[in-house]
Amino acid sequence: MSFPCGAGEGAEGGRGHAVDTSLLSATQKTLRRQVHETIEKVSDDIGRRYAFNTAIAALMELLNALGKFDDSSDQGRAVRHEALEAMVLLLNPVTPHIAHALWQVLGHGETLIEDQAWPTVDASALTKDVVTLAVQVNGKLRGTIDVAVSLPKDAIERLALAEPKVADFLAGQTPKKIIVVPGKIVNIVV
Repeated sequence: MSFPCGAGEGAEGGRGHAVDTSLLSATQKTLRRQVHETIEKVSDDIGRRYAFNTAIAALMELLNALGKFDDSSDQGRAVRHEALEAMVLLLNPVTPHIAHALWQVLGHGETLIEDQAWPTVDASALTKDVVTLAVQVNGKLRGTIDVAVSLPKDAIERLALAEPKVADFLAGQTPKKIIVVPGKIVNIVV
């Protein structure tokens, strides 16, 4: 049987290796964050809102991200396996029969998926190290920059001014004011 995204790896694929969050690369952290964001969203969609369509849409987005995740290291396989297990558990209320079959393919033998606990969100996985900020000049979007969450305002201003599209648009003009809204936007007024 052939499965996309490394599903079919069974016990040797990811269960043998636990996710060690201190060893994760940026790509692995991004996928793991998306897994836990999906757990949070699907839990709310099914548990509070009874919105199965948006829960399935969130799972499809995660599956697309898994399809693009190409990491065969031990930690990469462990993150992929964690994602697949979470997806199968989240699918169980909607498609119990296929979820049970997938649970077995993931290396859980004859254990019943119904006996498994609902996945919980790891709050530490939801933290971001880098955010993308929109850079506007006179209220119009001119570019984006990726910055560390802990970067000070003056460094963000320098990066925004150095962004090639912004620098081209400014063309030697000196900004009158630079407004930085942390985690969201940089607005340059000329």
